[in-house]
Order: sequence, then C-alpha cells, then structure tokens
Amino acid sequence: MRGAGLGCGGRSPKRLGGADSVIGLLQRVIEAGVDVEGARVASIGAGLLVLVGVRPTDDEATALRLLDRLLRYRIFEDEEGKMNLSLEQTQGGLLLVPQFTLAADTHKGSRPGFSTAAPPDQGRRLFDFFAQAARDRHQRVEIGVFGAHMRVSLTNDGPATFWLET
Repeated sequence: MRGAGLGCGGRSPKRLGGADSVIGLLQRVIEAGVDVEGARVASIGAGLLVLVGVRPTDDEATALRLLDRLLRYRIFEDEEGKMNLSLEQTQGGLLLVPQFTLAADTHKGSRPGFSTAAPPDQGRRLFDFFAQAARDRHQRVEIGVFGAHMRVSLTNDGPATFWLET
C-alpha cells in the first residue's frame, strides 16, 4: 500500500505544509536533555521536546504560528486518558532543539539535499526569535545550541510524536 505507515494519511510530511512553514517535530516526553561536548546544556522533565527546522522562506510570522500551535496542541492525556490537554494547560517543560536536517530534501537519490533548509545565519536568527517568543509565552523553556553537535536524549511518552507545520 502506497504511503502506509507514514502517519500522514499516505502523504509525505513535506507535502503537508507549504514551502514557507517552519517545521516542528514534537515528541511528548517524560524527560529530555541536550549535551554538548559532554556537558548538559538543557533538560526538562515531562513536557515536549521539539526539533525545529527552518526553510529559506520562513519568517517571524510562520515561527509564531508554529509556536502558537505547539503550545495549544492537545496531546497530553486528561483524567480519562484522552489526548485533550495542551502544554499550556499542563505547564510541562518545553525543550527546543534546532535541527536543520528536518528541512532536507529527501525526495530522490540516496543522500539528502539541504538547499531546502535555511542558510545558517537565517536559521539561527529565526530559531533565536522562536526561542525568545517561547520564553515570553511559556514558563519552562530550555534551548539546544544552534550549530553545535548535540547529543539529544529523551524518554518518549507513548510514544507520541507529531509533525507540525504552519
């Protein structure tokens, strides 16, 4: 069956959003952390680990739309065990990790292409803007290190992983 197992209604994630949509790969976690050069630089308890990919046409407006969606996305269980609560409601931790490889072109060949990812300066600027906006709106925010080789660890809760684009 074509597209089976993608979790996207048979469509690849790239086709779900437009070329001007910041990508957020959300993982509901029990805990998560980021280490750089052997040192822990960020960690959270229960909440969301969000890998963030930026494309060349992304701007502050698309970043804010993603932030709004991920803070209000109802993926935490209520008292009946249904995914009915958002990060805003649970006040869980939010760990944002820049990951330019999310914006890679994987449609052909055996090697990803990165012309679909924002250049480093633009990616850093927009990720920093996104991170500051998150800190302004949510109490518990931790941030990975842009451009660093990071070791990201997590205990996924569910597992529950979602691809969001704005």
